[in-house]
Amino acid sequence: MTLIEDLNNYGPYSLDSVEKNQILGKFLYEIEELHLSKCNDYRNITKDWPFKSSNENSIENLPFIPVRLFKELELLSVDKSEVKKTMMSSGTSGQTPSKIFLDGYTAANQTKVLSKILTSYIGKKRLPMLIIDSSSVLKDRNSFSARGAGILGFSMYGFDVQYVLDEDFNLNIELIQNFLKKHNGESILLFGFTYIVWEYFNNALKKGNTKLNIENGILIHGGGWKKMQDSAVDTITFRKSLFENTGIQKVYNYYGLVEQTGSIFMECEEGYLHSSIYSDIIIRNHQDYSVASIGKEGLVQLVSCLPTSYPGHSILTEDLGTIIGIDDCNCGRKGKYFTISGRIKDAEVRGCSDTIQK
Repeated sequence: MTLIEDLNNYGPYSLDSVEKNQILGKFLYEIEELHLSKCNDYRNITKDWPFKSSNENSIENLPFIPVRLFKELELLSVDKSEVKKTMMSSGTSGQTPSKIFLDGYTAANQTKVLSKILTSYIGKKRLPMLIIDSSSVLKDRNSFSARGAGILGFSMYGFDVQYVLDEDFNLNIELIQNFLKKHNGESILLFGFTYIVWEYFNNALKKGNTKLNIENGILIHGGGWKKMQDSAVDTITFRKSLFENTGIQKVYNYYGLVEQTGSIFMECEEGYLHSSIYSDIIIRNHQDYSVASIGKEGLVQLVSCLPTSYPGHSILTEDLGTIIGIDDCNCGRKGKYFTISGRIKDAEVRGCSDTIQK
C-alpha cells in the first residue's frame, strides 16, 4: 500500500472534502478488504453489515465497530510474531484496557503522519521541550499506556526534554526556571494531558504564587476534559489562567484515540478540532446510527487510514460531538471541523487524565 506515501505529498489540511473523500475512501476500502481477509473476528462481526451504498468507496457506509471491542477481543490482522509493540488504553484499576497490536509498518506510518500534522503547527525545527508529567509513566517500553505513548510520540519533536513533575506529581519549579534561562529567547514546546496540565502545573503555580515567563511557549495538550468539565473549567478559562501564570498564548488541544494513534485531530486558532487528510469524523444519530446533519450532536465515528495491523480503521467511539462545518473554517484549513461535547451517559471512564492515579 503506497497511498500513505502519496498523501504525504499533500499538506495535512490541503485537500477539500471532494478530493479527500475520493482518495481516502478508496484507501479505506482497501484496508477493509485487508482486515476481512486477515482477521476472523472482524469478518464475523461485520459480515451482516446493514448499510449499503451505490458509491462503493463511500466513507459513511464503511463498517464500524464499537471501541469497547478492543477491550474484549485481541483483534489482529497480522501474525502475533510480527507485533513489535502493544499499546494499552487508559483504564482505572478494575477496568480492562484496550490492547492495540502494532507491526513495524503500522508503527512507522503512525510516526510519519503524526509528524506531518504536528509540524504544520510548530514548524519542522525541533524545539527545547518541557513535558508536564512524570518520567515514571514510561516504565515499560514494550507495553505503553495511552499516556505513555502520547508522551513518547510528542517528545520526538523536542530536544533537551525535561519532565517537570516528580513521581508524586510535585512541580519542580527550579528545574523549569533553569531550563528557561538556558533557552532564553527560544521557542519552547510543552506537552501534557489536559487535567495534569491544569491541576499539577497551572494550579500549582497559582497556589505557590509563582509566575513563569514562557511567552514563546507552544503548549499541546489533550484528553481529560471530563474532569475539567466536572470542575467547571472550559477552554476559555483554561487558556486565560495559563496565560496569566505563564504567558503562553499558543495553546492547542488535540483529540484522538489510542486505537487510532497517529491520526490525531488538532485544534485550530478558532478553537475547533480538524480532521486531516489521513482521517475523518462522522457523527451518527443515537437512535438508528444514521449520519447526523451538520450542527447536530451525535455519536462520534472516527476513520483512519493508518491501522493495518489491526482493524481499527473505522471505530464508533463513546464520545459525543458536533460537526460545525466543512472546508470553510476561518483558520484556512480544509476538511471537517468539529467540537467534542462529552461522553455518552454511563460510558466507562477512559481518558488519559481522567484515570490518573497518584
